[in-house]
Amino acid sequence: MARVKGIYKGAKVALSIPVVMAAQSVLMRTSPTRAKHFAHRYSSWLNKTMTARVHINGTPVKNEPCLMVANHASWQDIFLIGGSVPVSFVAKSDVKSWPVIGTLARMAGTVFVDRTRRQSSGNTKNEMQQRLENGETLVLFPEGTTSDGSQILPFKSALFGASQLEVDGKPIKVQPVTVAYKRVWNLPMARAVRNGFAWAGDVPLGTHLWNNLKSGPIDVSITFHEPMTVNDVGGRKVLAKLSEEIIREGLAQELANCRLN
Repeated sequence: MARVKGIYKGAKVALSIPVVMAAQSVLMRTSPTRAKHFAHRYSSWLNKTMTARVHINGTPVKNEPCLMVANHASWQDIFLIGGSVPVSFVAKSDVKSWPVIGTLARMAGTVFVDRTRRQSSGNTKNEMQQRLENGETLVLFPEGTTSDGSQILPFKSALFGASQLEVDGKPIKVQPVTVAYKRVWNLPMARAVRNGFAWAGDVPLGTHLWNNLKSGPIDVSITFHEPMTVNDVGGRKVLAKLSEEIIREGLAQELANCRLN
């Protein structure tokens, strides 16, 4: 039964991609705002198709420039967050080559960063500045890699350079976001089960995608914490440390309460 369910969900996603790509390519040329909202709606549809039920806590920053920083357990985080609020992501350049995920990431207007080339960082900063000046929300995963979903890896303060960007002479808002994988089949996820939904890269992407397609439903909470600016806390490194602490505490609370809500 699980295999049949996986094939059905996979077929729905595969059949949708060419149609969505064609529509999104037109929207990106004619109306970037509509393209962003189209990607948001498609991510929401993907979550439902993947039987991922998203529970939102807090209030996401909307309609003004914002840099969201979130913990990162799986490629699925992109669609969980993207289906909750219209955003664009900042991701490492090799994501572009990932099957299916890379295509969807490009469609969502992801800013790709090539960390191996010094010149790329300047181009990325310029693109991020332009996006923020256009009032967009960008999402960054400051762990720099994926965790097992039950803990937070140390945040890389260098990735918080974008927090120092300004729009109209004012520092942008930075909003910590906690993503917690809590239940599967309405039962609390044990750590070992949560580790299966997380993707640390030791399992081939295709295998992990297939396992997700035939699993579920799952319940995931996304908590939008209070935003702040680099000026509020006294610097980029302090901001990175504080964001890490807020998200770590948020994850611990959500996982501790997974039997209660």
